[in-house]
Amino acid sequence: MIRFIDKYRDRFGVEFLCRTLRAAVRGFLTSRGYRAARNRLPSARHLRDEILIPEITRLHHKHYGVYGRRKMHALLRREGWEIGRDACERLMKIAGVRGVQRSKRAFTTKSDPADRLPGDLVNRNFTAAAPKRLWVVDITYVATWSGFAYVSFVTDVYSRRIVGWNVASTLKAEVLPLQALEMAAWQAGGDLEGLVHHSDHGSNYMSMVYTNRVAELGADPVNRDSRR
Repeated sequence: MIRFIDKYRDRFGVEFLCRTLRAAVRGFLTSRGYRAARNRLPSARHLRDEILIPEITRLHHKHYGVYGRRKMHALLRREGWEIGRDACERLMKIAGVRGVQRSKRAFTTKSDPADRLPGDLVNRNFTAAAPKRLWVVDITYVATWSGFAYVSFVTDVYSRRIVGWNVASTLKAEVLPLQALEMAAWQAGGDLEGLVHHSDHGSNYMSMVYTNRVAELGADPVNRDSRR
């Protein structure tokens, strides 16, 4: 409040500002108290805060802006500062810095218990005698500053090569996994006759739009063992 009055005293006057703030802020000082506070020497805590706040800002920026109260407190202790966790948290708030919060867990696939699932013809034997005999498909995710990015990929078991992939912000079958399948099918010439397509029980791969496309391409749709 002292800084606020200093900023506007020439425009409104100290008496008016103190009278107005006293009505809005409980226990606020009078104009006499304001003048006494301005002439009072800063306390040891205030001086220490003035040193620590820019130091916290510097260290936070140095460590890519991800440190929260716990890690910042440990870092300051390693740097030789005697400071408690509560004081560290208070100064971080004043400095306007905070740690990166953990994102909620992302679920890439959700199975429907009511669905009739194809059998597992692979039986965990992930080997193939030649290319384009067995493809394994899956979805993973990457946490970004703006949310999760989902990645769908198709792997040829024989070469262990990713032959199709797609990145999207949604798990919808027609947007994410289907586009990865289309890329792989295009690179394989569009004919997957005799190929075994191996996926999990997720609704992405069990959707009608996806399974119909697998059948159109001539591949055998099979699924992973539910024990996996």
